[in-house]
Amino acid sequence: MIYVFLAEGFEEVEALAPVDMLRRAKLDVTTVGVTGKIVTGSHGISVTADITADQLPIDATMEMIVLPGGMPGTLNEEASPVVQAAIDYCAANDRWISAICAAPSILGHKGLLQGKTAVCYTGFEKELTGAEISTSGVVTDGKIITARGAGVAVDFGLTLVGAMLGKETQAQIRASILCD
Repeated sequence: MIYVFLAEGFEEVEALAPVDMLRRAKLDVTTVGVTGKIVTGSHGISVTADITADQLPIDATMEMIVLPGGMPGTLNEEASPVVQAAIDYCAANDRWISAICAAPSILGHKGLLQGKTAVCYTGFEKELTGAEISTSGVVTDGKIITARGAGVAVDFGLTLVGAMLGKETQAQIRASILCD
């Protein structure tokens, strides 16, 4: 199962474009309302999460987590004990951890980017403690995938598809949405 966290003030495109790409690939994706069942993004778009944080199973079914950025969404994610526990579980069990925009800062604060190449929204680089900062749109280093921001949200989602199902499926989904 892939879990996408939605916290009050999340960046809508950074959350929903990856959900869309993953579901097009027929992957099991569950959105998790960190701050409630109905979560309002940073641009006033409300989304009904599939489950709330207190319903999240942190166990072997967890294959990947997705941390959208946005403000104050990133801060609300980082303040959540459930999000922290999910990150810790994935890091300890070699599961995929992905974050976009400001959200890679959460991983930097936890020391998970030490010696890794990563990317984030401009201005958050100092929060990626120990990382080599890239200028690419999306970066994969080991089981951590980071991305710059909303402008690369579809590519981020496609990279998540590739991580889970391989480059061939990633290319098929890319072609099906007419993405150059």
